[in-house]
Amino acid sequence: MSRQPPTQQAPPALKVRLRYAKRGAARFTSHRDFGRALERALRRAEIPMAYSSGFTPHPRIVYANASPTSAASEAEYVELGLSEICDPAKVMAALNDVLPTGFEVLAAAEARKEPLGELLQASQWRVQLAGSLPGALDGAIRALLAAPECNVSRMTKNGMRTFDVRAAILALEAVDDETFRLLSLQQAPLVRPDDVVTALKNIDETLSGRPLLTRLRQGPLVDGTVTDPLSLD
Repeated sequence: MSRQPPTQQAPPALKVRLRYAKRGAARFTSHRDFGRALERALRRAEIPMAYSSGFTPHPRIVYANASPTSAASEAEYVELGLSEICDPAKVMAALNDVLPTGFEVLAAAEARKEPLGELLQASQWRVQLAGSLPGALDGAIRALLAAPECNVSRMTKNGMRTFDVRAAILALEAVDDETFRLLSLQQAPLVRPDDVVTALKNIDETLSGRPLLTRLRQGPLVDGTVTDPLSLD
């Protein structure tokens, strides 16, 4: 007996994009763990999700440029495909009632035409390095900015990769002896803020401590400023 072809699902009636925060202990949640938590929250909130076609349909969810595990964030993004027209503000409120502690949807809007991933061109980060000696962080930053290139290596799922950290840095400045702000391009290969920390430590070995990473903004880069990817303007 031949297997029947799967039922073709209707395309989404509406696509909604969410900006959410990852705070406190939730910073240690992996991207995969958040995906499972989000799907549970969507079911509990009774959000009318659209589903993919095929023998194993799954909710239409698009994730884009998730922050590294152990990084907090005020600017993570996800796109939901809905089977019905819904008020994005009501979707946001319903999810916030059921999401685990540490996750909060901060904004919601109907999707723009441009793919979400293409809009996330740059990120602004705050990075703390507790225990650094006075002046050491500022000196390492100045040396890094003065260098034409600065390569670091990191293990990835495809093996050890080498990245030119300097090429991704748009702005880098010390806030105090233990904190700096970073504005970086999101390009391939992706340079993460912990790669920048590795480069700074290679310049000055006295820099110590595990970095505490927080993404502050993420979106299109306009005149050197990270703008809102949810804006319909």
